[in-house]
Amino acid sequence: MEQYSITGMSCAACSSRVEKAVSKVPGVKECSVSLLTNSMGVDGTAAPAEIIRAVEEAGYGASLKDASVSGTEKKPAWADDEALKDKETPILRKRLISSVIILVFLMYFSMGTMMWGWPAPNAFRNHVFLGTFEMLLAIAVMIINGRFFTSGFRSLIHGAPNMDTLVALGSAASFGYSLVELFIMILAQGNGDGETVMRYGMNLYFESAAMIPTLITVGKMLEALSKGRTTDALKSLMQLAPKTAVVLRDGKETEVGIEEVRIDDVFVVRPGENIPVDGVILEGITSVDESALTGESIPADKKEGDGVSAATVNQQGYIRCRATRVGEDTTLAQIIRTVSDAAATKAPLARIADKVSGVFVPAVIGIALLTLIGWLLAGKSFTYSIARSISVLVISCPCALGLATPVAIMVGSGVGAKNGILYKTASALEGIGRSQIVALDKTGTITEGKPRVTDLLPFGTGSEDLLLHAAALEVKSEHPLAKAIRERAEGIELPQVRDFQALPGNGLRAEMMDGSELVGGSLNYVNGIVPVPEEIVSEAERFAEEGKAPLLFAKDRKLLGIIAVADTIKPDSAQAITELKNMGIRVVMLTGDNKRTAHAIGSAAGVDEVVAGVFPDGKADVISRLKEHGKVVMVGDGINDAPALTTADTGIAIGAGTDVAIDAADIVLVKSRLSDVTAAIRAGRATIRNIHQNLFWAFFYNAACIPLAMGVYGIAMKPMYGAAAMALSSFFVCMNALRLNLVDIHDASHDKKVRQIEKTFEINKEEAKMTKVLKVDGMMCAHCEARVKKALEAIDGVESAAADHDKGTATVQLSRAVADDVLRKAVEDQEYTVLGIE
Repeated sequence: MEQYSITGMSCAACSSRVEKAVSKVPGVKECSVSLLTNSMGVDGTAAPAEIIRAVEEAGYGASLKDASVSGTEKKPAWADDEALKDKETPILRKRLISSVIILVFLMYFSMGTMMWGWPAPNAFRNHVFLGTFEMLLAIAVMIINGRFFTSGFRSLIHGAPNMDTLVALGSAASFGYSLVELFIMILAQGNGDGETVMRYGMNLYFESAAMIPTLITVGKMLEALSKGRTTDALKSLMQLAPKTAVVLRDGKETEVGIEEVRIDDVFVVRPGENIPVDGVILEGITSVDESALTGESIPADKKEGDGVSAATVNQQGYIRCRATRVGEDTTLAQIIRTVSDAAATKAPLARIADKVSGVFVPAVIGIALLTLIGWLLAGKSFTYSIARSISVLVISCPCALGLATPVAIMVGSGVGAKNGILYKTASALEGIGRSQIVALDKTGTITEGKPRVTDLLPFGTGSEDLLLHAAALEVKSEHPLAKAIRERAEGIELPQVRDFQALPGNGLRAEMMDGSELVGGSLNYVNGIVPVPEEIVSEAERFAEEGKAPLLFAKDRKLLGIIAVADTIKPDSAQAITELKNMGIRVVMLTGDNKRTAHAIGSAAGVDEVVAGVFPDGKADVISRLKEHGKVVMVGDGINDAPALTTADTGIAIGAGTDVAIDAADIVLVKSRLSDVTAAIRAGRATIRNIHQNLFWAFFYNAACIPLAMGVYGIAMKPMYGAAAMALSSFFVCMNALRLNLVDIHDASHDKKVRQIEKTFEINKEEAKMTKVLKVDGMMCAHCEARVKKALEAIDGVESAAADHDKGTATVQLSRAVADDVLRKAVEDQEYTVLGIE
């Protein structure tokens, strides 16, 4: 999506006008204009020149945001916070100070001397002189605030009146009416008609003509200040961008500008310095403060081979690193771009406000005219009628409607970014707040994603002796379960082995240097070599029921015991799932494991529903069926789960780390914590509540104040009071949005069950048109199952396959006839044995 800077917008009607104009350009697929950041995102094939021309023809200015280096400090454009700087407030402050100084004199003489008898030169007792003096001061204030008039009348000429049009019409009507009365007074004074001069002199509205733009300027300044604070999170991220780096050039340390760093450059970072670009540590050990990117307060330990990210802080050791990502490809740049793009998009709720804003100003002008005509027909004086009409113009506020959603989205996105939760679009932030079902991929989401030793059950020996011999046997094995055992034995001096043999799908055999024979593997394999006591068989079956892979080991045909290995549940998974359920959300686990393993893990994690035997290509179908029951969020790793992430109402990629630009996901979690899913939902719900509050206020304000200004309630409101009310309405909306910064998205104490699905549901896999069951010997863990499954699904005509190492079977679902020999060969090529096919 191309990003543009837009100038000249003053209210929601302006952004709506720009959006409509650009949407009509051929080749534009989607256009979203943000009044908050004065930016526009355009998706499509239209040339930038055509888009800019469309904006200019609508009466506004546009320029393409440059992706190159910008600014006097050679700061990359993605980190250039110049566009977010509050340039408007200083200008408004100068206008306001000048206006107030003149207005004080105007109010002193127009009201102070006339109503309260404050001292003044005798000349001011003359109504014509006083009226002329007021006119001159009002003209001065109107010139100072001339932008309202130029913008307002230009928009009116273009057929797209905005808030400035209402201000300009209200102030100009007050001034014009008073000017006519002043001429009448001059004529009356020339004719010696003192009574007419006195009567008309009490009905001048020059002070209103000056007060209206002044009060609106107050509101605009307050609005600009509060809008500036809503982008604080994004600006703070941009300020983290390093400006220089120390790289090794010709063996010497040289400080260069950050834009000069290239991939594979070697850079050094000393304790206390910011890491300039993403890289991999070549030398050194340290701890890195990554809180700016992940929200994690505890520093992460880093060693050779570990990755580091730009804008994080090296806290301890001296490190040398190789640059892997520079410029716009760094993690920091991607996070900034993600937050910026989210601000440039619109939430579905914003569309409602935009539709109203598009017709709001013309409707208000029509109501003002009807008010004038209505009171005249009711027999009221023209003075009374025009005052009511002007009040309607200046009290109406489309800005509150236009800002209700974007300010909340910006603050909500910022809160998420500070906690390592990146919402790619406004729709994602709103969508996750409405979630009813959360589907979790098991591997890497609920579990750690790699096997770990969970139990040591020695038989006739000690735990250390069992682990020592098992690790010695597994040293030369490439199997993931072997790696888990080696990691558990890290730090133990292992004996050497020779004549190592790996029998795929069965087990391992080797000879120790003293001639002792070691064997290890599945229950079936070891039981064929060493008699396994019944109690050990029972324990092995118990481990299998718990979703663990029991591996048996023996030395010289004497059983040493069992080591259970499993993909363990993350420490925070069970608590996070409990919190999801407390929110009224139904939790479903998706996994390719067999039913027994899947239900064991699902039960331990506490999920509501388990869908077993489903692999990446089938997850999208499950998500589609889940969507029949409610709004679905899919949480996965963003790579294998891409189809399911895109099918879900909202896709979340968890554990993205430095790869935050995952296309398939709507939301990216930098850390691999399931608790961040609950935090993302809390942020979404809080943002939706805030948007509802803002929209209620905006609609309520206009619904209550427009009739009040019309005089429906029997109150004759002065135009200046209407201007004051209008000035405060937008400020109220912005300040309410800033309350989102106070929300603790990791606090579960205020969770409520929202839109809970009362009825339980089952997601059953559809029966295939044709099914074959292969009896396979040699599978002994989930990784073996995955290997067999992958081999079978590579065959043309196989829709899906599910293997079960406990049962020794592989079930194949076919879309057409496939010969048994083809299925057999695919499995046996993986060095497993097919005993039969049914």
